[in-house]
Amino acid sequence: QVQLVESGGGSVQAGGSLRLSCVSSGGPFYSFAMGWFRQAPGSGREFVAATSWCGDLIEYGDSVKGRFTISRDNAKNTVYLQMTSLKAEDTAVYFCAADRGGHGGSKDFQYDHWGQGTQVTVSS
Repeated sequence: QVQLVESGGGSVQAGGSLRLSCVSSGGPFYSFAMGWFRQAPGSGREFVAATSWCGDLIEYGDSVKGRFTISRDNAKNTVYLQMTSLKAEDTAVYFCAADRGGHGGSKDFQYDHWGQGTQVTVSS
């Protein structure tokens, strides 16, 4: 069974940086498309970033373009989200997700497996 475990969340001041990690186990990570989503209190789930199985197709949500970078290391079964120039509105629980089909996308229904999430809090 595929398991995804996020780490790297925490509290940071506005303008700071964090790097989130998501380690996958129990499945062929190299074939999964991977995505990051976030959910703030009282809000729906928001698309952040996604990468295809080999990393040649990458997309970002409009609110994070130019500030966040998604990457993956298939040898380590890990996908990363480097977040810079953080803003208070980036405060949310961040989830990683895996798409067995390898294509990913910006819709949560396109993903088959989800992690438990990691909290990111940005203070202004």
